[in-house]
Amino acid sequence: MDAMQVPVHRYTVRVFTGRLEYASTFNNVYIKLVGEQGLSSTRTLLKGDDRFPRGSKSSFSVAVHGTPGLMADDPLGDLILVELDKQPLRLFPVDSWFVEKVEVTSPMGRIFTFPMYHWIDDVKVHFFREGKAVKVFEELNILAKESRRMELQDRQREYCWHTYAEGIPHCIKADKPEHLPDEVRFAFTKATEFEWNSKQGLCEMKLSHLDKNGKPWTDFDSIERVFSCHATASSEYVRAHWKEDAFFGYQFLNGINPILIQRCSSLPSNLPLTEEMVRLEGGATLTDEMQRGNIFLCDYKILDGVKPNVVNSKEQYLAAPLVLFHNTPENELKPIAIQLKQTPSSDNPIFFPSDPEYDWILAKTYVRSADFNYHELNVHLLRTHLLAEAFSMSLLRNVPRVHPLYKLLVPHTRYTLQINLLARNLLISELGVLTRFAAAGWEGMMTILQRSLAAVTYRSLCIHDNIQERGMESVPNYYYRDDGLQLWDIIHRFVAGVINHYYKLDTDIQQDTELQAYIQDIFEHGFLSKTESGIPQSFNTVGELVKFVTMVIFTSSAQHSAVNSGQISFGNWMPNFPSTLQLPPPTVKGNVTENTLLMILPDVNATVNILATLKLLSTQSTVDFVAIGQYPQELFTEDYCRFLIEKFQKELADLDAVIDMRNAKLKFPYTSMGPKFMENSVSL
Repeated sequence: MDAMQVPVHRYTVRVFTGRLEYASTFNNVYIKLVGEQGLSSTRTLLKGDDRFPRGSKSSFSVAVHGTPGLMADDPLGDLILVELDKQPLRLFPVDSWFVEKVEVTSPMGRIFTFPMYHWIDDVKVHFFREGKAVKVFEELNILAKESRRMELQDRQREYCWHTYAEGIPHCIKADKPEHLPDEVRFAFTKATEFEWNSKQGLCEMKLSHLDKNGKPWTDFDSIERVFSCHATASSEYVRAHWKEDAFFGYQFLNGINPILIQRCSSLPSNLPLTEEMVRLEGGATLTDEMQRGNIFLCDYKILDGVKPNVVNSKEQYLAAPLVLFHNTPENELKPIAIQLKQTPSSDNPIFFPSDPEYDWILAKTYVRSADFNYHELNVHLLRTHLLAEAFSMSLLRNVPRVHPLYKLLVPHTRYTLQINLLARNLLISELGVLTRFAAAGWEGMMTILQRSLAAVTYRSLCIHDNIQERGMESVPNYYYRDDGLQLWDIIHRFVAGVINHYYKLDTDIQQDTELQAYIQDIFEHGFLSKTESGIPQSFNTVGELVKFVTMVIFTSSAQHSAVNSGQISFGNWMPNFPSTLQLPPPTVKGNVTENTLLMILPDVNATVNILATLKLLSTQSTVDFVAIGQYPQELFTEDYCRFLIEKFQKELADLDAVIDMRNAKLKFPYTSMGPKFMENSVSL
């Protein structure tokens, strides 16, 4: 061959356009390949009338000129990134293009995959890394280092922290969904479905004519008619059994707030009970049963002194009860004493099952209303939604796409930022549904959130530690615990497999500056730098990272499912889960009637607006549901990580089968921790 001949090497480029609505582009698209040994010239992929249609796979050839006189097999060496540039046609606007991935086949047949899953809606050059995960301290190529730096620089401009209210986790700075970056917004189908569900909630439940009615309920038959508009088998069971002590207790194990109850080994000083006051099934004494581990407590002290709301120009009431339970010889958890206020006094009676029927029902109703406010603000909003947002924001701000932690965690951030923005605008804003129709108004809600965050600990977010701290290891029929512990272990094994694949030594963790920035951002903005929370401020060992990442995934999937999915089941029969009450707790016993119960319950408009909200929050998407363990975006390209994902999916499916077998024997199946029913992320 002539020594001056310039060899031409051809790379095959396949471009995958996403299937999302409006994913295609009419703009011109250009590509450049960047390898360890050189880079190609810019190649025009589309020009003029051509375009990338939605869901298409388009192939192109990119010529690379080698060194004169030298025929190298792969002149660029290992490919490390591609540059994509999208420019509008003359007289045409810039459009948005969702590119899933690019695959490049070298002249020697080696395939390099570049996962993207990214909206390109501007005229800047975008850099995308080859799919093999690379940690920051492993970067050697100067262009790779620079693309990594520029990506995080751009992200930190897009994802800015904002203080929504003092004393609660920080959130993304955005006022409306359209202000969010495209990559974290609802897909068109998800957005359309959510908007339809939110607007049609009252109409579908045939309640739209009642949503302005600020009058009290006059009889339980009227509540029944509203309930029947959207009754299910589970909500029918709740309606039929809500007055029963055994079902009342069951809800604190397997309802939507299964994390407050704890074993009681000694009575609180502000609950002045004596042995003679309490009658236990089986004839045992209170002291004996405490020693045997059969007495349990729910304490709503966080609600004490919270400023109550005003609904329909009427002051509302929020109790801060202490509830004592007994695990009976028949293994039923039943309430044995209820004190509705924290400070004991002569006008703060302790209620017992032996009291007149309606006195006892009334006391339990105050507890259930307290639980509504405690659950919605602390257990649900703060401990899943707001913390998941902090986890998501920190990941997006501090960890580039090529990092193994990004590939592992970004599926668990899906839609979280938008659903939380909608929650702030529609539920807890000064005109939100909860603000207008729950016992704690705007000021009260902020008080509860601030107190709740101050009480959050790292151990309370890790289910093994949480169960142990609450002494709930052996109480029977605690399905949240049984399923949750297995889920945690399955997630932990998966996370450990991935993390240990990339981090062999603790020193690898310590020198990963992106990892350290990630956890520091969470500590500062998620937990407001509260050292007493026990949240790590840095990672020093592989084990520390594995546990924290397991907690993040568990919180964003399993825990959110546990406290979210059953809301309409337990709340559709409003007397079981009233958002507010309209009379103060009774100061004496013996004056309560059925009419008293009706008088304290929320007004008609408060009831129907809350029910519509609970239905919206409990309705999984039918068009855009991604269950835990499913990863439509193929971010990991290494065979070993793909093997770990398959193993993870199999273990989740096996757990589903075990749960299904148990539930087939139960009158009231517990499905909230079934993997097939839970989403990968906080997206609802």
